[in-house]
Amino acid sequence: FAELQTDMTDLTKELNRSQGIPFLEYKHFVTRTFFPKHRLLPQIPESCRPNMEEGIGLFSSLLNNRHFLIVFVHALEQQKDFAVRDRCSLASLLTIALHGKLEYYTGIMKELLVDLIDASAAKNPKLMLRRTESVVEKMLTNWMSICMYSCLRETVGEPFFLLLCAIKQQINKGSIDAITGKARYTLNEEWLLRENIEAKPRVSGRGRQGEGAGPAAGYHLPGGQGREPTGPEPPYFSHDPPPGAGHCLAWALASEGRDLLTVSSPLVQNLNVSFQGCGMDSLSVRAMDTDTLTQVKEKILEAFCKNVPYSQWPRAEDVDLGGQGPGGGRRHRAAPVRLAEPKKSHRQSHRKKVLPEIYLTRLLSTKGTLQKFLDDLFKAILSIREDKPPLAVKYFFDFLEEQAEKRGISDPDTLHIWKTNSLPLRFWVNILKNPQFVFDIDKTDHIDACLSVIAQAFIDACSISDLQLGKDSPTNKLLYAKEIPEYRKIVQRYYKQIHDMTPLSEQEMNAHLAEESR
Repeated sequence: FAELQTDMTDLTKELNRSQGIPFLEYKHFVTRTFFPKHRLLPQIPESCRPNMEEGIGLFSSLLNNRHFLIVFVHALEQQKDFAVRDRCSLASLLTIALHGKLEYYTGIMKELLVDLIDASAAKNPKLMLRRTESVVEKMLTNWMSICMYSCLRETVGEPFFLLLCAIKQQINKGSIDAITGKARYTLNEEWLLRENIEAKPRVSGRGRQGEGAGPAAGYHLPGGQGREPTGPEPPYFSHDPPPGAGHCLAWALASEGRDLLTVSSPLVQNLNVSFQGCGMDSLSVRAMDTDTLTQVKEKILEAFCKNVPYSQWPRAEDVDLGGQGPGGGRRHRAAPVRLAEPKKSHRQSHRKKVLPEIYLTRLLSTKGTLQKFLDDLFKAILSIREDKPPLAVKYFFDFLEEQAEKRGISDPDTLHIWKTNSLPLRFWVNILKNPQFVFDIDKTDHIDACLSVIAQAFIDACSISDLQLGKDSPTNKLLYAKEIPEYRKIVQRYYKQIHDMTPLSEQEMNAHLAEESR
């Protein structure tokens, strides 16, 4: 933990010195949250644009008619072939169209929600807002995304980003299977490298700007996987920027030097500028005997583009790995081999019986190392800043309480579920599982699996049901079972603080919405 904490302290200082946390622009955040699985619409042909624009203008005037819009939504939802995906798309398109009129949009959303509450109250009110299957439920998701964006950026963003970096660094502290991606350190049992294999560093080299290359000790990429060098002799890396071009990295053998890496992306000039100005005076990369060429390219790019937003990185296929071995022949790499070779069947059957007892401690060790970062994140999500209270949350929770009172619903559990379904599970869990909605980063499958465990802990913290855990329970439930009672107290305290806030008048809320829509 102390080693990771030191690394993260250095990272925090580096973020403060450089460009800071790589937040996406608001328009990209909105696009990814509103349309998470949709491709961009095709360009409209020039010949069709005049008629299209005229039709859109006429339809826009209809959307500003409250009665028409309510009837329009209900009529579409009554169509049997109007699928859930279509409903979500309609809701997001309406949100975009009415983004500049959030006061009007909020009124439409509340009116549609009243209809949904009426339908749910007649059946099982605790199931309301549990899923996103109607237009208004997706409208609520989008409304929360708009209203909570400032909180996400100003309060939650930093601890969330630091947690992501901590997870990545902790994964890379130990052995990683080059093929499956399974690691010695993880939060997810499915991604646990069960064989006890220690990585053994070998000698690599480091080249400095303006200097020749020479041997040096192995060096791990910041936040990336530690790799070992490959080749018949200890290789070393250098970079020598040719005049008028981007940097060219060279893979040099002691007996013969050859160009290894040439970045042929149109972004090379930008990368060159970023590299020159980032203060990094050296670049070294470690490779592993089991690395594929693509993995080597990705790791070199990760070091080379350290201070460049991920969305601006060249693609791996834009990297040309040249280089020939002694005698002029191109070196051939052996087929990659898994770190963990399959065991005999009788060993496998025995191993399955003892896995939970043996490896749960490994998961708990990783969890303990990351605990502070997770606590900081949950605290940021479930706390109220005195200088900027969550007005939209207060307004909506009061609306839910008002609707429950009108229908004679006095069960506190029902209200708790409504609030949980409308904010923590609808917005925050979506963000926890999809950091690429907020940051300009690459979310690997392994990090995605770890975030699923964290998101499950957050879901359990917001639940009022008792956790029924036993020896056969999944590890993602067992891992944070000890912390869940304390997290639940924090959630309940947050709801109480929201309830105790001074109610907002319609004028105050409208002014707040006008500010958010700018």
